[in-house]
Amino acid sequence: MAEASIYEIHDPRFRQMIVTSAGLDELHSGCRWAEGPVWFNDANQLLWSDIPNQRMLRWTPESGVSVYRQPSNFANGHTRDRQGRLVSCEHGTRRVTRTEIDGSITVLADSFEGRRLNSPNDVVVKSDGTIWFTDPTYGIMSDYEGYRAEPEQPTRNVYRLDPASAALTAVAMDFNQPNGLAFSPDETILYVADSAASHDDSLPRHVRAFDLVDGERLANGRVFCLIDNGIPDGIRTDMNGNLWSSAGDGVHCFDPAGRLLGKIRVPQTVANLTFGGPKRNRLFITATASVYAVYLAISGAQRP
Repeated sequence: MAEASIYEIHDPRFRQMIVTSAGLDELHSGCRWAEGPVWFNDANQLLWSDIPNQRMLRWTPESGVSVYRQPSNFANGHTRDRQGRLVSCEHGTRRVTRTEIDGSITVLADSFEGRRLNSPNDVVVKSDGTIWFTDPTYGIMSDYEGYRAEPEQPTRNVYRLDPASAALTAVAMDFNQPNGLAFSPDETILYVADSAASHDDSLPRHVRAFDLVDGERLANGRVFCLIDNGIPDGIRTDMNGNLWSSAGDGVHCFDPAGRLLGKIRVPQTVANLTFGGPKRNRLFITATASVYAVYLAISGAQRP
């Protein structure tokens, strides 16, 4: 393994994906637990959650950082739907919501089979408009990132929501703590992080991969990669199908076969990340108290 600047290069292919002269820019500090970054290219802005401080923050290159929403209901992960609307996971209300163009809030899901969800964590939208999200118990384990409560769901699931019919389906029910999730560029694979080792070292710290069947069901679940420092939390894929995962020592990059290509070292524990910028070649990283950004030589995946 060779090292250069902020990078750990475990495979020569990683050199073609990074800009070795590009530094790690700290865009903001002062959060308690920064999470859920989402890029709005049409507004040239980044939104993210500062969960314990009950706020969502916004950064633009021109104006810097401002408060986007407070209180935020302990919002965690975010994404945008096919119409460009913000879709959010809220720990405090234990629901998934959509922010409409006029600023009003629509509740998309808050219960399954008559029982409240645990605490929706992260969310992605497929090209057909369906919404896929994870539901671990982190937001109800204490009063720090939500409100302490006993789980009503017997399992901690991955869900598929059809917003047209409001049908909510549990597509995976065998996780300890499902966390970040991401589709492969062609949407034939769904990756889901299991971060249960955050509270028990004997539990998983890996990312699993599933094949999509008819675009609706998951099959052939298998361990895709292990995180060797900390846990996997937020994950994203790039245009070539490589997976980028948060970790204790930074961001880890894996090829589509699950081989570790390299790492971007970050001074704080990384919670989540997203590709952004006009060319989707800037990686925005939420890491404990700060938000960082680094330019890459590869762009994030673009949905079909």
